[in-house]
Amino acid sequence: HLSSMRTPTAMIVGLVLCPCGLLLSLTGTLAPNWRQVSLIPNQPVDLILEQGIWDMCRERQSSHDRLCGQPDELGYFEQVPVQVARGMMPTSLVVTLLGLLVATLGVRCWRKEPLHLLAGVAGLVLLLSGLLSLVPVSWYTHELWALPAPAGSTLVVGYSLVLSYLGSCLEIMGGLALALSFHHCCKEC
Repeated sequence: HLSSMRTPTAMIVGLVLCPCGLLLSLTGTLAPNWRQVSLIPNQPVDLILEQGIWDMCRERQSSHDRLCGQPDELGYFEQVPVQVARGMMPTSLVVTLLGLLVATLGVRCWRKEPLHLLAGVAGLVLLLSGLLSLVPVSWYTHELWALPAPAGSTLVVGYSLVLSYLGSCLEIMGGLALALSFHHCCKEC
């Protein structure tokens, strides 16, 4: 009958949310804007220092002149939250790719019935990948104002951090949606 031919909604939700989460996390991991430092004393008023986990850039707001690869004079990159993010964010991306591969095999597209157990396992892997990126992002946010910055400057959350947060949340929700496939396994047993 027709209903057995349809891919369960939870699986579709999982397969939509997780790749979106992956893209956001990838952008957040690579883009050097976890934190913005502005109004730095003895510097032009329109100068913004963007700090990521791999690079630091200076940008003049008036001319949009942007220069990356700035020297880390204050030991920002040596800080534990930055080091942890450098390890966990790429790990999360790899785990997400692995989870999506397993999900693709489990959800089917070329089979009559989805492999619920495989889709459920993929959900758990994707849930883990979301947590793997949520931990460093949360820790960095918690330490944002404690990380070294020029004295008297203004600190704000950068867009990379926001994208990483959203990516983590989408992966967690997508993973949970796919993990609902275990419910189907239980019914079959």
